Order: sequence, then C-alpha cells, then structure tokens
Amino acid sequence: MILAHPESDLSLNLMVLGADILKRLQKEKKPILLENLLEIFLKVHAKRTPEMFYNALTFLFCFDLLEIKDYKLLLKGV
Repeated sequence: MILAHPESDLSLNLMVLGADILKRLQKEKKPILLENLLEIFLKVHAKRTPEMFYNALTFLFCFDLLEIKDYKLLLKGV
C-alpha cells in the first residue's frame, strides 16, 4: 500500500494525476495530440508541471493503458 505524506497535496499525487489523464482521454473518445493534452493538464491546477505530466504518462504506460499513433495519445482498446 502506498502511503502519502500527511502534509502532501493529494491532488498532485502521481496516481491522481494519472486518473485525471485517463478521465480526459475517456471523455475525448478519440486520439488527442500530446501537446493539447499537456495544455489541458496544466490548466487544471496551478501547481501542476510538465514533469508531473510526463511522470503520470510513464506511470500509465507501465500498466499498458495508453497507445500513441501519429503523435496522438489514446486509451488502449478504445
């Protein structure tokens, strides 16, 4: 079990960030440009950074949930 630090902001947790990306991709229902997804990701919370975005993508790729086609990101199996 992963325990977060008691004073940490859970909205910036890696798993929460990954879940936000998955929700956005499910909502789109079509491939989305990586840069556009990054822009949307950064607008949600002022403390989010591009590094957090790429770490969350790496996390999701580790579980084989994402696919890239022509610089566009989509959920696998959609």
